[in-house]
Amino acid sequence: MPIEPVAPAPAPTFRRTLLRQRWADLTFLHWAVAPELVAPLLPAGTRPDTLDGTTYVGLIGFRMVGLGFGRGPALPYLGTFWETNVRLYSVDHTGRRAVVFRSLDASRLIPVLVARLTLGLPYLWSAMRVDHDGDQRSYRCRRRWPGPVGTTSRMVVRVGAPIRRPTPVEHFLTARWGLHTRAYGRTRHVPNWHPQWPLHRAELLHLDDELVTAAGLPTPTGPPVSVLYSPGVPVRFGPPVALRPR
Repeated sequence: MPIEPVAPAPAPTFRRTLLRQRWADLTFLHWAVAPELVAPLLPAGTRPDTLDGTTYVGLIGFRMVGLGFGRGPALPYLGTFWETNVRLYSVDHTGRRAVVFRSLDASRLIPVLVARLTLGLPYLWSAMRVDHDGDQRSYRCRRRWPGPVGTTSRMVVRVGAPIRRPTPVEHFLTARWGLHTRAYGRTRHVPNWHPQWPLHRAELLHLDDELVTAAGLPTPTGPPVSVLYSPGVPVRFGPPVALRPR
C-alpha cells in the first residue's frame, strides 16, 4: 500500500467535526532515533514512519485553547490548559501517516480522564505553566497523577525568525494529520486538520527533562536535531476509524 505524501496543508479527509480547539505557543524538540528501538512501542497495525531511514522522538509543549465539541461553544475553564506531550511517528498498513503519543501531560484533570476513558490516550494530570519573557518561552511540568508522580520537565527556548521554506525534515515532523491509538482491543486512527503551520526557528537555551525516559524511550543523546516554534493554529478532529486487520 502506498504511503500518503507529507503534505503541509492537505484537504480535510472528514466532513463531521467531533472536536475543535486551538494549539498555541508551541515548541517542538526532536531527536533522531533508530526505528527498531521504537517499533515495539507502537500500536498493532502500525510501524515507525521514517525519513531517509530515520524516525524521531518529539517533546512538544503548548497551550490548548478553546476545546469544544462539534459546532458548540468552547468549554469554559476546562477547555483551556497547558500540555506537554512525548510522541513518535507512525504509518499504518493503509498508508496513513500519524503520530503515536507515549504521554500527554495536561493541567486539567477532567480532560485527562475523558481522553483516557474514550480513546485510551495516555493523558496524565500535571502542574504546568508557560512563561513569556520577550522572545523567550519557558515550559515547566511536574506530574501529579497517575505517575511516575513528580516527573518533571523544563525547557526554555528563544524564538527566532519565521521559516519561509521548511525543510523536508521540518515538514515530516509537523505535517501530521492524525493520531494512532490503541483502545478497547483495537487500533484506531483519529484524523485532524488545520492550516499550514506558521513555523519559526528557535534556539534551545535550557532543557532538564524526565518525560521522555518516563515514557519508556531511550535517554536522548546530545542536543535535539530540530528546535521549532509556532504561534499556533486552529484544529479540528474527525471521528475515529478502527484499523482493520490485514
